[in-house]
Amino acid sequence: MNLSTLQRNFRDWLVSSSSEATLRQLGTSTTAGLDVYQNNYRGQLVGCLESSFPQLRAWLGQEVFLETAIAHIDSHPPHAWTLDAYGLDFDETLQARFPHNPDLHELAWIEWALSESFVAADVTPMSSDEWQTVDWDTARICLHPGLRQRTATTNAEAIWSALQDGAQPPESEMLPSPRGLIVWRHGYTSRLRLVDTIEHEALLSLREDNRFITWCDALVDHLGEEAGVGKAGQLFADWLAAGIVTGTR
Repeated sequence: MNLSTLQRNFRDWLVSSSSEATLRQLGTSTTAGLDVYQNNYRGQLVGCLESSFPQLRAWLGQEVFLETAIAHIDSHPPHAWTLDAYGLDFDETLQARFPHNPDLHELAWIEWALSESFVAADVTPMSSDEWQTVDWDTARICLHPGLRQRTATTNAEAIWSALQDGAQPPESEMLPSPRGLIVWRHGYTSRLRLVDTIEHEALLSLREDNRFITWCDALVDHLGEEAGVGKAGQLFADWLAAGIVTGTR
């Protein structure tokens, strides 16, 4: 057996200890040592998921979270160069095991989006002097590269916030109507906000077409001239203050 085959067989054993053929190739006398390696391998991956989803673990409970983590490890071996990326597809396992629990999916999304936002590219916001020289008829709006968003159907934001603060979380419940979850980084802190449908859709439209004038026209068409102009001004000022909008080009 050459070195390449030995390494490949060893990897197969780490990923799936049920491979009797691999065990025979490596030699049955090595079973005890292989078990140690595999326990370390799986333990490290469980630790990665626990670090990436601490509030989800608290919400599920340690036993259920561990069972879910093991199921994920069995079906999703690491595929990236860094273990920081290991939780990227954890929601696939949650969807399979808990298809009727959207609160879990949204809670997992919150935690992953917060971690992604934290390591997003740095950006220097435009100064107040630069804003005064913008030609708004041709301006294209730059959003923070750490911005993430999705539709919210449950009170996962309230659950996550309570768990993060060490408070008693509310019972899971569906929202009266869908809203939006947005995550971004302001300075060195990742932020989470539950927003209404208008703000959620306004950000989505700006991400699809970042021309300021087009975005304003869409709000006017949706809300009417007076309300649309007022809403555009209010949203834009809030996004500037929060660091969601960082400049124009």
